Amino acid sequence: MKKWLSNRARGTVIIVHGAGEHHGRYQWLIQYLNSQNLHVVSGDLPGHGRTRERRGHIDHFDDYIETVYEWYKEAVSYQLPVFLFGHSMGGLISIRALMEKYLPMNGVVLSSPCLGLYEYPNKVLDVLSRATHRLLPSWSVDTGITAEKITRNKEIRRLYEQDELIVHQVTARWYQELLKAMKKVMLETERFPDVPLLLMQAGEDYIVDKEATHRWFNRLMIHDRSLKEWKGLYHELLSEPEREEVFRFMMNFIHQRL
Repeated sequence: MKKWLSNRARGTVIIVHGAGEHHGRYQWLIQYLNSQNLHVVSGDLPGHGRTRERRGHIDHFDDYIETVYEWYKEAVSYQLPVFLFGHSMGGLISIRALMEKYLPMNGVVLSSPCLGLYEYPNKVLDVLSRATHRLLPSWSVDTGITAEKITRNKEIRRLYEQDELIVHQVTARWYQELLKAMKKVMLETERFPDVPLLLMQAGEDYIVDKEATHRWFNRLMIHDRSLKEWKGLYHELLSEPEREEVFRFMMNFIHQRL
């Protein structure tokens, strides 16, 4: 866990990164949030970045939830309004954490949450992963996530390709835990708490299924919710050439709820 504190802070934002990446890819966002008088709490999820666990592996999806819960306890210690930002798999983890834990929030921002995949493995790989995730849980497959799929920003693509901390392979157990988490979220929408929600979805998303995002959003029974689909933008909204516009849109949501 890491903390970036702001002078005269008015709130705290928890950042939950996506699959295969690490918190270091969010320095631009962290700096901007600090400039808006917001503390930031984040870190690398288990099996990612510089954590000690096996890269690309998880025994139980709950391990992610417990990690975010620790970040939340740090965030509330500042006794300021708390906001949760989750991107891609980090969005899925954020939803599950809110369903499983008591996490009073002033607002939640989801960026292209992973509620379904744009492309699923072929049937052979899918059968193999289901058959081996108990007997051979460490059997690995490629994530299929490439720089060209996540953003149109050529500089971000270059940095992504050179980043030695990016996880390019995941285990059969990890994949099956992801599938179970997505299914649980879609089937138990009523368990999502009544917290202010901004859902931002990439219009040209080649990582997650944006239609699944819309279906989940439309099933929610909460009072304060809004969805913005960014036409033409790729999966990583805050890596895109238009990211400052995306950031301002997100900050408007946060400022209105501070």
